[in-house]
Amino acid sequence: MANHKATKKDVRQSETRRERNRYYGRTTRNAIRTLLAIENKAEAEEKLSNVISMIDKLAKRNVIHKNKAGNLKSGILKRINALA
Repeated sequence: MANHKATKKDVRQSETRRERNRYYGRTTRNAIRTLLAIENKAEAEEKLSNVISMIDKLAKRNVIHKNKAGNLKSGILKRINALA
């Protein structure tokens, strides 16, 4: 790493962003896991909009790719629609 002030600042900023992205990603993965564990269709549909919103925000912030977000949402919807 160079000893320039701007480079040191960039390292600090990237570390902050990395921690924030890890937090958002982990929170979303936990929410997805919780949603998929629900066996009641009505309860799952109630929490669905919150999880989809979280996934869309990750894609908007470029934490995950937009196609991955679409694949995640598709898989979740298939799983919920298959519930009795």
